Amino acid sequence: MAKQKTISKDIPLAEITLRRYEKPTNLNERELVRKLCLSIGLLQPGDSRDVVVDVFNVLIKAKKGQKSLTSDEICSLVIEDRKNLKLPMLGIAASNIRRQLKRLKDTLLIEKRLNAYRITEHNNLNEIFEERIEKILLASINSRVKDYLKKIDEL
Repeated sequence: MAKQKTISKDIPLAEITLRRYEKPTNLNERELVRKLCLSIGLLQPGDSRDVVVDVFNVLIKAKKGQKSLTSDEICSLVIEDRKNLKLPMLGIAASNIRRQLKRLKDTLLIEKRLNAYRITEHNNLNEIFEERIEKILLASINSRVKDYLKKIDEL
């Protein structure tokens, strides 16, 4: 059998997934955070591995007190929250919590300062989204897509 030629992998410089759901009415705190995670691509529809929701929710709660949390503190609070909500203890390994923190950091919603995590500058999430995601990340992706469209139109 002939060996197939390897196709090079195109690695994006940046990417974002946005989804539109119904308006947020009659949802509890965790469900609101879950829908936000779905809306911005941190969670896939139908995904049962949803510990990112709990990690983000713990940081949102800490923001109210202007607190920063270490990854160990976040892990403990996630476990406590999942126990209180009678959720399965899936994805709670410290290594997975750190991976979820990195994903949240990559979306520019949280930051790490002095070995602790917080919502970026303890700012409002709406402001963070507008300033960092809409104006910077989305604008740069939009611009590059337009570059490709213009180049194709020139063919």
